[in-house]
Amino acid sequence: MTVYLFIMLAVLALGSALAMVINKNTVNSALFLVLNMVSLAGIFLLLNAQFLAIIQILVYAGAIMVLFLFVIMLLNVDDEEKLFDKFRFKYFLAFVLAIAVVGQVFYSLAGVADMLPAISDQMVAIGTVEAVGDVLFTDYLLAFEMTAILLTAAVVGALMIAQHKIKRTDEI
Repeated sequence: MTVYLFIMLAVLALGSALAMVINKNTVNSALFLVLNMVSLAGIFLLLNAQFLAIIQILVYAGAIMVLFLFVIMLLNVDDEEKLFDKFRFKYFLAFVLAIAVVGQVFYSLAGVADMLPAISDQMVAIGTVEAVGDVLFTDYLLAFEMTAILLTAAVVGALMIAQHKIKRTDEI
């Protein structure tokens, strides 16, 4: 059952990531990104990383996406044409079913060939707050701080662009 749930969440994550990139409407792309983050949180739950799953929902899907939507609406980006004018639901359903069938075939082959990994008891301790905090603030401290600086610079840049548009419309 866990493998089927993983396959479903993985297909949902890949599909929402693809839809986010293909979609021309920025707000819809941001919402597809939220769906992607929720499916990733489900995968974290399957891996017994409960802390990462909750942080994925609260921080990324909640706070960061609200910030992205605020910047998108602050910039007042006009709607552009969609990539697929005649998108049919049956094509999407056929794509999802084809991925499910291919996933079943690969899973069956891996089960017969005894290629599926065994899950150790030590993996349960990986998802705790202490384990994540220890690794984050020792091994990956530079990457953590660079990400914070990058997000701050992105918000400041978006505000500068929005301010430039406001000044230019006032002068005319």
